[in-house]
Amino acid sequence: MSQASSKGLRLNMPGIAPVMVLASAAAMAALVVMPLAIVFMEAFSDGAAAVFEALKEPDAQAAIRLTLLVAAISVPLNAVFGVAAAWCIARFEFRGKSVLLTLIDLPFSISPVVSGLVWVLLFGAQGFFGDWLIERDMKIIFALPGLVLATLLVTFPFVARELIPLMQDQSSDEEAAAITLGAGGLTTFWKVTLPNIKWALLYGVLLCNARAMGEFGAVSVVSGHIRGATNTLPLHVEVLYNDYESVGAFAAASLLASLGLVTLVLKTALEWRHSGELSASRRH
Repeated sequence: MSQASSKGLRLNMPGIAPVMVLASAAAMAALVVMPLAIVFMEAFSDGAAAVFEALKEPDAQAAIRLTLLVAAISVPLNAVFGVAAAWCIARFEFRGKSVLLTLIDLPFSISPVVSGLVWVLLFGAQGFFGDWLIERDMKIIFALPGLVLATLLVTFPFVARELIPLMQDQSSDEEAAAITLGAGGLTTFWKVTLPNIKWALLYGVLLCNARAMGEFGAVSVVSGHIRGATNTLPLHVEVLYNDYESVGAFAAASLLASLGLVTLVLKTALEWRHSGELSASRRH
């Protein structure tokens, strides 16, 4: 459809836009805003002091520390993998490229529970490497390494999928010019490639971090639900809710929701900053 015909189509349907906007706003209010509001209302139903007391409990503190630690390990690793995968896919043609793209998307299509079960089958006591690990007194399942592996598997597409379309659209002329002028591979990456992809990289890191901190299914399989030891914050919420400790459960849930809202605010700020730089560059 030409640009003129598309403009005519918009002009001929003036009443559609308000209806669609209202429908979208209603759906967002019902599916996103209302549940979040209920979480915060339930958390603070007994006052802010009860929320802070629940979050100061030793098990809650351990869950918060473990959640941050798992994210601190898995997100940088996924950032490195995402940059390497995107650079490889966007800049080179090789056999198996479509297979690599499919594997990157695989965690999006399989259940997180399966993503956790894979590591149990490999590193559990009855798993493929179970005897070897037991002989060396090494523990992966029901320990930090298992939590990190499960989180890595479910989150590794986020950074790569943000970078691949951008790098495929970008020309490699600047990188080729830098290499022609004598710059090494590492210098070219830091001075040319990274500045061109920094915003998409930050978007991917933020999304990856949000998913890493909020992941439930995969880490639930490999954690063993050991309170104060292997329970991340989402698992801590489940344990408290099943024990009818609603104040503590909703307090932890409100903290998770707050982290998600902070991620959203940061992403929006980055988008404004990015759009501002693009507008400035176009004016020049």
